[in-house]
Amino acid sequence: MATLLGQYQALAGYNRWMNDKLYALCATLTDEERKRSMGAFFGSIHGTLNHLLLTDRAWLGRFTRDATVATSLDHSGQPIPYTGKLDQVLYDDFALLRQERAKTDAAIEAWLRGLSDADFDAPLSYRTSAGVPYKHPLWWAVTHFFNHQTHHRGQLTTLLSQLGHDPGGTDFPVFLRTDGA
Repeated sequence: MATLLGQYQALAGYNRWMNDKLYALCATLTDEERKRSMGAFFGSIHGTLNHLLLTDRAWLGRFTRDATVATSLDHSGQPIPYTGKLDQVLYDDFALLRQERAKTDAAIEAWLRGLSDADFDAPLSYRTSAGVPYKHPLWWAVTHFFNHQTHHRGQLTTLLSQLGHDPGGTDFPVFLRTDGA
């Protein structure tokens, strides 16, 4: 069995692989299709992609204890203030959202490369977007982090399917057999 770190590194690779697949498919849609309200938690495909980027950056900032990791920048390079709302739009422009997603996926993988298995037992203290304090082992939060991504990507594949687009194989073993081995 792989180490805990090895499993998280594989999940980070899967995260990048799935995001690459979904963003490539979403790039074939019109802006109207991506932003059309479809009754999802975050309204649209674009809204769901945006939520995933927002929350991944928030968690990465908590994990690294470096708020600048989670800072989103506007077109002029100025920080976008975080409002604490989980539907805050970081990037209305799809190309910029896609570019920032790729940067964040690389940052997730880089962060994990700097850890050891022992690090996951260390306590993580943080506040939620609502300001509620929590403290528990890092592995709890990292497991939630990857599970949260999978949850919302499942919603994205449903929304894409409703528009007649098939993302192809999305299962973790498909990734492992193709890119992740």
